[in-house]
Amino acid sequence: MSTDVSPEFAKATTTAQFVEINGNRLAVEVLGPEGAPIIITHHGAPGLGSRAEPRASFGRLADEYRVVVFDARGSGESEGNGEFSHEQWAADIDALREWIGAEQIIMAGGSYGGFMSLEYATRYPERVVALVLRDTAADNSHSELSRKNALASDRVTVDMEKFDRIDEGLVRDNDDLRDCWREILPLYDFVYDPEAVERKVEATPYRYEAHNYAFSKNLPTYDLKGALPGITAPTLVTVGRTDWITPVSCSETIASLIPDARLAIFEKSGHSPQIEEAEEWTRTVRAFLHEVVPPVRSAASE
Repeated sequence: MSTDVSPEFAKATTTAQFVEINGNRLAVEVLGPEGAPIIITHHGAPGLGSRAEPRASFGRLADEYRVVVFDARGSGESEGNGEFSHEQWAADIDALREWIGAEQIIMAGGSYGGFMSLEYATRYPERVVALVLRDTAADNSHSELSRKNALASDRVTVDMEKFDRIDEGLVRDNDDLRDCWREILPLYDFVYDPEAVERKVEATPYRYEAHNYAFSKNLPTYDLKGALPGITAPTLVTVGRTDWITPVSCSETIASLIPDARLAIFEKSGHSPQIEEAEEWTRTVRAFLHEVVPPVRSAASE
């Protein structure tokens, strides 16, 4: 689950193009100059997330990179036909890569989008030239850690029946998903702001079918740790120090298993350093990409 976009970006009106991808019309936006290295970035929280999140964060790199943001099948404005398995979502990413005309891409994502970035990098290794991860995990052990953190929180008393319903993918409908989402949102940010929580509740697009599938079917068996040593693409792992749902230890595990991966911890952030320490996070990601996949510069810009 991911609360990774500030409301002003979530509510910004943008025009997506709808692209037929594996039997679904997906809402897609392409930012940045033609001919630049391609970044495809996956939003978090199936059924709760949308392209607004990566547009707000990775979109800052669109001055030098070609950034593709999209609503995954079953989320945001995209259609939700077929299944919502990791295999299918990874195949959708690869079809987007083919649609944009890139032989290789920079794959990026945070939270559940990080799960899918790792899935893509392990399933389509020849297509990934670099990997950027944020506040994510390589297996489902974070579920137990996040439950302990929720119980220990001194901010709010969490209704654990609602916590378990959203965590186990057992919400009844979109209204129930919204109610359970509101319950856990106070846990996410470095500084708790009740008004910001309500703005995020209002900004979220609710699609309970994709959420339930992801959390009841995908996550119980999610474990890529054994595949991570085979990732050869340069990898940057970023995480907020007080992330409650995918704690620092999860990022440390990823960084220890992917050869030569780099780990950056943001000391004044929870689950969303791309918002809470936006300038430093963006500088860190840009510096990494400049080193491993330099942007194409025209003669006129030299």
